[in-house]
Amino acid sequence: MTSTNPSRRVRVRRWVTLETTGGFLLLGAALLALVWANSPWAKWYAALSSFVIGPAELHLDLTVAHWAADGLLAVFFFVVGVELKHEIVAGSLRRPREAAVPVLAAVGGMALPAVIYVSLVLALGDTSALHGWAIPTATDIAFALAVLAVFGRGLPRALRIFLLTLAVVDDLLAIVVIAVAYTAAVDLLALGLALATVAVFGIVVRSRRPYWWLLIPLALVAWAFMHASGVHATIAGVLLGFTVPARPRHGEPEPRTHQLDDVVRPYSSGIALPVFAFFSAGVSLLDGGGPGAVLGQPVVVAIVVALVVGKLVGVLGVTALLTKLTRLRLPDGIGMRDLLPVGFLTGIGFTVSLLIAELSFPDAEHTAGAKMAILGGSFLAAIAAGITLRWDARQARRRDMNDDGIDDDPEGAGIGDDDERPGS
Repeated sequence: MTSTNPSRRVRVRRWVTLETTGGFLLLGAALLALVWANSPWAKWYAALSSFVIGPAELHLDLTVAHWAADGLLAVFFFVVGVELKHEIVAGSLRRPREAAVPVLAAVGGMALPAVIYVSLVLALGDTSALHGWAIPTATDIAFALAVLAVFGRGLPRALRIFLLTLAVVDDLLAIVVIAVAYTAAVDLLALGLALATVAVFGIVVRSRRPYWWLLIPLALVAWAFMHASGVHATIAGVLLGFTVPARPRHGEPEPRTHQLDDVVRPYSSGIALPVFAFFSAGVSLLDGGGPGAVLGQPVVVAIVVALVVGKLVGVLGVTALLTKLTRLRLPDGIGMRDLLPVGFLTGIGFTVSLLIAELSFPDAEHTAGAKMAILGGSFLAAIAAGITLRWDARQARRRDMNDDGIDDDPEGAGIGDDDERPGS
């Protein structure tokens, strides 16, 4: 019996980290929270979310919902940091010319939604909602890759790499926005101690034997100091991830970015993200004048349009300009028509958008409207992405999809039916 336990654990870990599984867990947690928050038992959901736990002496007496947003989400951001480090050093971002199109497309996919959001809330007369300009700029990597894995069978692998590159750059920019735009005051001493602890973590994680019983306490201390500094505590997760070496060391067969990603990602995909979604998506439509009052807010219209239309036009527009006016081209195997579903996929904001919504609005009225808009806009974007992915997969493909005058490399072959891979 003991001999089967390890293999069972491996199967569970692999199942949790599948892209489709991660997306379904996120969606299921969000739907459960939404139903519970609008049920006759809504007071129990509110009581659970607002239950305070933690040592008051360390100023860590936080609500359960706060712990999910600041604590558990730091695990997700650590995985993002590790992934970014690997892509920059040894992955799709290491060659500037190849990375230029998805990187600049990510910038366009963030800038235009922000402009549309600001324009709409001003036109609709709600200047108090301007602080939420960054809400529709984020892309949920887990959800977007899950939709691609389900509906994108038969499309070239290059499309997934393009989406992943665009999404990780999007996340990097969102992290910068959170650190800069949503930090009111900074305790420089606490910030310095946080950075010093991150540096020590970096030394240990690069050593010949990076013991977990050293790494975990150092990560917790870095998180606590970052939380005390006033900078959002999830930034500690990103910085810790950046310290992990992305090339093999000490004769190891694979880089430690892969090793730590394999260890931490199941907890991120299976626990941290679903729990955060559960406590963040539980919006009550019964308060604040009922569903009509919540859904009729200008912030709702602004976020939905920015996510569904702004992301699409931003990504496609920048890519079209780059490929028409410069020598930059899309990767082998994909053409402009493939970016129609990619543009919709980037409109799935979800996790990071929900976090920014909580940081943007201290009042419950705007927060409820913003969260419902994020859920609705992300759902519409996912449906549009699924439809256009299936349409794209049925179209005939040319030898030179990226129009660079050279036949595409056959390595950009179709994804195939067995592409149920763990998150990268």
